[in-house]
Amino acid sequence: MTILEGNTDIMETSEQSYQIKNDKQTLRESVEMAMSDYFDRLDGQEAIDLYELVISEVEAPLMEAVMAHTRGNQTKASIALGLNRGTLRKKLKKYKML
Repeated sequence: MTILEGNTDIMETSEQSYQIKNDKQTLRESVEMAMSDYFDRLDGQEAIDLYELVISEVEAPLMEAVMAHTRGNQTKASIALGLNRGTLRKKLKKYKML
């Protein structure tokens, strides 16, 4: 079990997604709903560069949360994220966190 900011208990499900114990949406379900809402709001316009849009919207707060959790320790953050430390630094620079 992992504790996130605000003492929210989460647990890992068998599908490798994370769900809040009190039956809130999984991260996957949240993304599905957000994308559905995004497509609804396009109002006929063409969707462009969705992959980069979604990755940047998710990756930046992920980096912020992990760096806060590790108190800025890049080695611990890279281990927690499963990234090479150099890759982590590149991403931190991309999001102006370094």
